[in-house]
Amino acid sequence: MKRALRCGCSLVVFLILAAAPLLAQEGQTPPADTTVGWIFRWLNFAIVFGGIAYAAVKIGGPVFRARAGAIAQAIGEAARSREAAEQQRRETAAKLANLQNEVVEMRAAAKRDAEAEAQRLRALAKSEAEKIEQIAQAEIRAAERASRLELKALAARLAVERAEALLVQQMTPKTDAALVQTFVAELGRNVN
Repeated sequence: MKRALRCGCSLVVFLILAAAPLLAQEGQTPPADTTVGWIFRWLNFAIVFGGIAYAAVKIGGPVFRARAGAIAQAIGEAARSREAAEQQRRETAAKLANLQNEVVEMRAAAKRDAEAEAQRLRALAKSEAEKIEQIAQAEIRAAERASRLELKALAARLAVERAEALLVQQMTPKTDAALVQTFVAELGRNVN
């Protein structure tokens, strides 16, 4: 870099020294139209162009390389995205092609499930009906037993009442005295 700067400075000094005699000549053709003027123009152009080129290479090179890398990366990502989208499109097309078969299978599965559920509900209802019938039979048997016991109790009560009524009818003072004597005699035998 220092070498290039030294060369550039030397060239500028040389050009100034070479141009000095030409500038000293007055009244002649304008210096810009002379050969030296044209050389200076071209040198000026070369220096400006060289500066621009140098800046473009030193500064622009990494920037352009980074930008080119980013573009390449974006292109790669776009290609991967495109491939993923294409794969998804193919899968979707395959699903759409197979959609009718899936609908038929789903309907058949739903019908099988509905029939199985109906069977399960029928079996459950039958089981519940049998349980209810068993419970009802048990309640009927219990009610029958309770009714029989109540009937027996009623019959016993009526029999006792009827016997009491007969006893009251048949009981006379003479039979009453005979019963008391028999009872006392029984007690006397039981004490010994």
